[in-house]
Amino acid sequence: MVDLDSEVPPLPPRYRFRDLLLGDQGWQSDDRVQVEFYMNENTFKERLKLFFIKNQRSSLRIRLFNFSLKLLSCFLYIVRVLLDDPTQGLGWSPIIWVNRSLPLWGLQLSDIVGFFSFSLKGNIWEQILRIPFLLEIINAVPFIITIFWPVLRNLFIPVFLNCWLAKHALENMINDLHRAIQRTQSAMFNQVLILISTLLCLIFTCICGIQHLERAGNRLTLFDSLYFCIVTFSTVGFGDVTPKIWPSKLLVVIMICVALVVLPIQFEQLAYLWMERQKSGGNYSRYRAQTEKHVVLCVSSLKIDLLMDFLNEFYAHPRLQDYYVVILCPTEMDAQVRRVLQIPMWSQRVIYLQGSALKDQDLLRAKMDNAEACFILSSRCEVDRTAADHQTILRAWAVKDFAPNCPLYVQILKPENKFHIKFADHVVCEEEFKYAMLALNCICPATSTLITLLVHTSRGHVKLFSLCFRESQQSPEQWQKMYGRCSGNEVYHINLEESTFFAEYEGKSFTYASFHAHKKFGVCLIGVRKEDNKNILLNPGPRYIMSSTDICFYINITKEENSAFKKQEKHRKNHESKLSYHGASRLPVHSIIASMGTVAIDLQDTGCRGASGATLALPAQGGREGRRPSIAPVLEVADSSSLPTCDLLSDQSEDETTPSDEEGSAVFEYAKGYPPYSPYIGSSPTFCHLLHEKVPFCCLRLDKGCQHNYYEDAKAYGFKNKLIIVAAETAGNGLYNFIVPLRAYYRPKKELNPIVLLLDNPPDMHFLDAICWFPMVYYMVGSIDNLDDLLRCGVTFAANMVVVDKESTMSAEEDYMADAKTIVNVQTLFRLFSSLSIITELTHPANMRFMQFRAKDCYSLALSKLEKKEREKGSNLAFMFRLPFAAGRVFSISMLDTLLYQSFVKDYMISITRLLLGLDTTPGSGFLCSMKITEEDLWIRTYARLYQKLCSSTGDIPIGVYRTESQKLTTSESQISISVEDWEDTKDTKEQFSSRGNHRNSTSSDQSDHPLLRRKSMQWARRLSRRAPRHSAKTAEKINQQRMNLYRRSERQELAELVKNRMKHLGLSPAGYDEMNDHQNTLSYILINPSPDTRLELNDIVYLIRPDPLTYVPNAGPSRKNSFCNTVGQDTREETQL
Repeated sequence: MVDLDSEVPPLPPRYRFRDLLLGDQGWQSDDRVQVEFYMNENTFKERLKLFFIKNQRSSLRIRLFNFSLKLLSCFLYIVRVLLDDPTQGLGWSPIIWVNRSLPLWGLQLSDIVGFFSFSLKGNIWEQILRIPFLLEIINAVPFIITIFWPVLRNLFIPVFLNCWLAKHALENMINDLHRAIQRTQSAMFNQVLILISTLLCLIFTCICGIQHLERAGNRLTLFDSLYFCIVTFSTVGFGDVTPKIWPSKLLVVIMICVALVVLPIQFEQLAYLWMERQKSGGNYSRYRAQTEKHVVLCVSSLKIDLLMDFLNEFYAHPRLQDYYVVILCPTEMDAQVRRVLQIPMWSQRVIYLQGSALKDQDLLRAKMDNAEACFILSSRCEVDRTAADHQTILRAWAVKDFAPNCPLYVQILKPENKFHIKFADHVVCEEEFKYAMLALNCICPATSTLITLLVHTSRGHVKLFSLCFRESQQSPEQWQKMYGRCSGNEVYHINLEESTFFAEYEGKSFTYASFHAHKKFGVCLIGVRKEDNKNILLNPGPRYIMSSTDICFYINITKEENSAFKKQEKHRKNHESKLSYHGASRLPVHSIIASMGTVAIDLQDTGCRGASGATLALPAQGGREGRRPSIAPVLEVADSSSLPTCDLLSDQSEDETTPSDEEGSAVFEYAKGYPPYSPYIGSSPTFCHLLHEKVPFCCLRLDKGCQHNYYEDAKAYGFKNKLIIVAAETAGNGLYNFIVPLRAYYRPKKELNPIVLLLDNPPDMHFLDAICWFPMVYYMVGSIDNLDDLLRCGVTFAANMVVVDKESTMSAEEDYMADAKTIVNVQTLFRLFSSLSIITELTHPANMRFMQFRAKDCYSLALSKLEKKEREKGSNLAFMFRLPFAAGRVFSISMLDTLLYQSFVKDYMISITRLLLGLDTTPGSGFLCSMKITEEDLWIRTYARLYQKLCSSTGDIPIGVYRTESQKLTTSESQISISVEDWEDTKDTKEQFSSRGNHRNSTSSDQSDHPLLRRKSMQWARRLSRRAPRHSAKTAEKINQQRMNLYRRSERQELAELVKNRMKHLGLSPAGYDEMNDHQNTLSYILINPSPDTRLELNDIVYLIRPDPLTYVPNAGPSRKNSFCNTVGQDTREETQL
């Protein structure tokens, strides 16, 4: 059995080794037939064609030889003319006969070769009908006749016509040259070559023809003929040289007619090719790419706003002034972009190429392999944003494949597509940044404005405060000066040992360096990066000791390299020279004395720091009353015994006081851990407040009860904190980044706001599975167009309403109309719920002037003029003085495009922005939060003392102030909707003026509380009742009462009554709506890194970068809350070792 299985059958005879050596004779009887290919090329005619025509290299040699012969024949004709004596002969004989020497005749016989070469090409009848063959006949046949009939050797032959044959040979030679070197020829080059050669041939033909015909007339020389032709073709016509005989005149007429026909055709083709070249952009030369620096911008469609944002931001940096920008776009350049690129400032530096990044030829035209960087931007106006991301991904792959060493800066729209372009050097995901920024806007007001101002280059908009020196009568208000001056702050970096700002703080704590650098130089040190670590640490805390190799990141008006340090006064220098350091803190004596104020010193708080905010408690007063309260000095090196060591992973770290029984149940429902499920790949894990068990999907629906609860509206839940409502079209994966910052572990449990998602379309199960672990997160299907949906989702109990731009409305026939629906809906919300803080996302930043629009508001009109002036100056942020933007109530994601552009110069900006927004969490890095200045905190008085207080007590670093002031406005039409006629007396006019002055800063728009309006309405109604026809007393009184009630009603009252009626219809109590106040007459703005002597005001909100609480967690062992990560199915992380 084994033998049967292992037995191998013998090979057939023809496969034996003997047959391989001796040859397979058995094949002779086989049915196979040997086939020979390309037998048609073995004929003599085909071989000639292959050599002279099909083979590019041999054909190129033949054409070059033929071209040389034609040029030689033209040159020999000129030599013959110069050697000829035109005085011989009489009458017409000099035209027919010429003096041709025997050697010259022999050389001119070489032109016969060209005639035979033509006879070898193609069909003979096709050759006969062609003009080049006829010219060959005219020039070659007479020479052949002279061989057999020597008497005709001196017969005139128009050899100068060979110039046209040379032109034809040149065209063919150029084509063969491009085919031989395997390169695509330039149509523009060929057309220019044809035009020039045609013009030269016309002039040469006319010169030779006139000179020869005038042998029987004026006997002109070649130079005289050249002069005549140039004067004639240039239409100058001096008349000093003219033909005398009629053949010469006829030739001039023929040549002019030919020129009028041929040259316009050539010019038309050249102009057409030039226009097409202008559309496609041509090529970026290799020589320029090797000698100059350039970057490539790849976009799907180029809009004027996108172009100007990129150019203004890119060229705002001084070291980028010599760079070229090559734009690679598949669409044709529109009229607006063409007009902008014709401006001399841009025409010399910006090159537009029409082409696709997926084609290697177009990438070669843009010289992508020599580019310093490639920016790939997504088209956010596409209806299908996923398809736009797919195009961006393919472009990134194509560029990486073509130029692997070219740095890539990619903008992506959807977060789930990020992992496809991980290889890019810098990536900005639009939805990630957008939702995280909108979320922080709810707890840190105007975070979007803060980030936008930080990532924009300050050149061009260190704004208007210079106007006050030039035009005092048109000077801006005080808030505009402060806001404009502080908005010029940016983030810069410098090495510690090379810095004048921070070099003296080597070996000292981070908080000490930050405070004293701000006190001395006015710069705000916000973060560091170690030399051997790529991670940036924002406010690493007092335990971090500054090293000489650290990279310092700071906020300032300009970078240190561009700053000048002025010497202080002489007495200051003498005073500082006597300073000595004493005590453990090693502070200068004058700093200690200045910070004491009284005998009692506010020592560092050694207790557990609450996460709810910094402690600005007034220190205990000692000594005499009336002295300024003292602030503890900031220690150079933090004392380990004074640092807080509280366990923030335990429940007791959340509240300074023990929760009551009612609050206890809610507090202990939450745990801390990493979300067990992320809706997309690539999301950064964040330590958050989570539930022990995920909520059933039915309980996430706010407006519908289920078997677990019976609540059907927001009021029924009885939330202790106000709501945060997000109105979006769909629950995309980016919306997950809105929830995470609001549920981060460093947010106090008692301050967590319920989140309600108002969605036009129901969310999918994947999204619900991601949000069901977060506490107090609900959704509701509805729209902001519907008042009932707004009332059900709890808009009357909301602290913030976030309106996200809908994807379906981002594209419109007219670009700026894409925001029309969003703007009108927000305006309706603004009128219905005037005290609601509405945060709106727009597609186009220019449309933010329509937010909270009031047509007859003089203040808004003044700001509009201010914006026009800023735009004329070339400002990148001309809209920055608009009240909605300054207050952080409007945001456009296109304003963050500059974040990607700035990363070319500042490669750390994306990392810092992600840390500030909470998108990334680095161990030891702080987070952005805020605190409010109350009446108890006003004893601090100045920003410098606040800086010292925070650094010495909690280690927080303040970076800015959000200030709200009463807006001094004249009464708008929303407050007074009834005009008073001119028949009113002088007393009423005076009372009106007085009333306006008293109520200018009023925050109420209810006209029923306006005494002037009530008085005028009563007078008006009284006058109308006097003019009314006489009826019965009862009827007249009734009509008068109706009119009085009608005029007393204001627009605000009508809207309030409408809302209350709808609430009653839905079974909701209108109690909460009655308590709403109108805050339309206030303005808010941001002061980034204000000067140390800035006075603090009541209700100021201070932006803080707070140290990571996990930094102070003791390493004794994991808290009992750490086990939650295991219960939810996620790997355990070493939180306590962060």
